[in-house]
Amino acid sequence: MDETAYRQILSSTVSSACPFEKSILSSCAACSNAEKRNIAEREIVACNNAQALERCIALRNLFRTNFTFALGRPHIDGPLPHAQEMRMQCGGLKGLQVMLDDSDQVADVAQLLEKSQQKFGSLSDFPFEQIVRLAKTRYKFR
Repeated sequence: MDETAYRQILSSTVSSACPFEKSILSSCAACSNAEKRNIAEREIVACNNAQALERCIALRNLFRTNFTFALGRPHIDGPLPHAQEMRMQCGGLKGLQVMLDDSDQVADVAQLLEKSQQKFGSLSDFPFEQIVRLAKTRYKFR
């Protein structure tokens, strides 16, 4: 498949692209709403739950805001290099999981967010300072 055809097919699924795709494809996390799809020889992850997708996008944006210092960046206003994106996604999810049950195995991102919201309230009320600190100890930073 040529690159143009790939981009056309990809653009039709971008609206449901999982914001934690990299962590799911690397087996750092799993999600009950994740749906893996193959386009030619490439694998992508789409979300099959619109409400969960919005919540995950919001969390990823909050991770981007709160992980700037840990990633050694003054601000994040564009795509991150792959390694930094992995540190932020995997580290953030594992840090959040540790906050809930002292385990760093993220078996279901959707369930993790539901339980976290029950415990902490809205996404913006999550203890990001502690999550980032735990992320640095549970997922290798630099």
